[in-house]
Amino acid sequence: QLQLAESGGGSVQAGGSLTLSCRVSGLSYWTYCLGWVRQAPGKEREGVAGINGQGGLLYADSVRDRFTVSFDNNKKTLYLQMNNLKPEDTGMYSCAADLSSGYCYEGVDAYYYWGQGTQVTVSS
Repeated sequence: QLQLAESGGGSVQAGGSLTLSCRVSGLSYWTYCLGWVRQAPGKEREGVAGINGQGGLLYADSVRDRFTVSFDNNKKTLYLQMNNLKPEDTGMYSCAADLSSGYCYEGVDAYYYWGQGTQVTVSS
């Protein structure tokens, strides 16, 4: 059973940086997509970034060139480095996993396993 646990959220001013971490327990496959999903109040969940077992990356247009997703296989930890944060980046950030295909897709429907989430608040 896969388990995901996020950490690293917090409050920051616009232009600042934060790094989110997600400990992935029980991962024993190479066919996966690990991703970050966010949800702002009153809005639908949005896929932010994803990485698969071959190192393939996927980013939402809204965060491309500002956010970097990575996975340390030795530590079994997924990271999201967020730079030049904007108030519209505010939301609950969750890590998620899809073990079905090994590809990362746009959107959030493919994710089956979810963490509890960590709050990110960016003030102007």
